[in-house]
Amino acid sequence: MKKTNAARVLDQLKINYELSEYKVNEQDLSAIHVAETLGIPVEQIFKTLVIRGDRTGILVACIPGDAELDLKAIATISHNKKAAMVHLKEINNLTGYIRGGVSPLGMKKHFPSYIDESAFHFPFIFVSAGIRGMQIKINAKDLKQAVQMVPGNLVMKS
Repeated sequence: MKKTNAARVLDQLKINYELSEYKVNEQDLSAIHVAETLGIPVEQIFKTLVIRGDRTGILVACIPGDAELDLKAIATISHNKKAAMVHLKEINNLTGYIRGGVSPLGMKKHFPSYIDESAFHFPFIFVSAGIRGMQIKINAKDLKQAVQMVPGNLVMKS
């Protein structure tokens, strides 16, 4: 199994993790598909979203795979008035990753990062390893430490 930049970051920090490979479906890059393929509850798969705040610029949020980001909540927690999703075309230039393979670890540049507090309800969560077809299984507290993430309520309430 090939090591990714995200895995190398964790190796350098001496943080425990496991890599899990899965078969990619180019027609369905959703976290729900990843969860089904790996046999893991979708709320334990955390998708990495790239957002632009009107005051602070680019930020990153990790939320459960079946949830929708609350843009007002991310704006508030990140000290912005407004926040919007970054256009798909900008993702690779900003992060070095492509859609379906964006990891909160090992981006080209460190951006302020946030994680939904539901991550801490599980013994471990999964985040992208930085390529399609591979996930990192990690303790949320370790991920928080590695990326210097701020926890908060980031998802829309149903």
